[in-house]
Amino acid sequence: MAFAGVLNDADITKALDECKGADSFDYKKFFKTCGLAGKSADDVKKAFAIIDQDKSGFIEEEELKLFLQNFSGGARALTDGETKVFLKAGDSDGDGKIGADGTCRDTRWTVPCLNKWPTLHDFLSLSTLQSSLLW
Repeated sequence: MAFAGVLNDADITKALDECKGADSFDYKKFFKTCGLAGKSADDVKKAFAIIDQDKSGFIEEEELKLFLQNFSGGARALTDGETKVFLKAGDSDGDGKIGADGTCRDTRWTVPCLNKWPTLHDFLSLSTLQSSLLW
């Protein structure tokens, strides 16, 4: 698998099994189940490089649509609706892509800089934080 050394194969399989059906993909749940949530910035950069198929430094909508196939070649493509929700969650400036650079850190968690591209690490950190908060 492309994520060998970054993620556990059993966790990937479980995460993929949980979203086999159309419109069943939940990026927060997937990140948590496969083990991407909470990974180090270096591991997230490795994951980003795998997902960024055209090596543009951005994950565009078409690459995001094939997101699950980065974990297993036989996985399904995301539906248009799933892709749009996923992209909207990671695209803070509305340009239709998720960037690779531009994190700012404080001592507790990573947050996107307002004047730079959001990163996959920002996205994972924020979605983990959001899913752990109880209001």
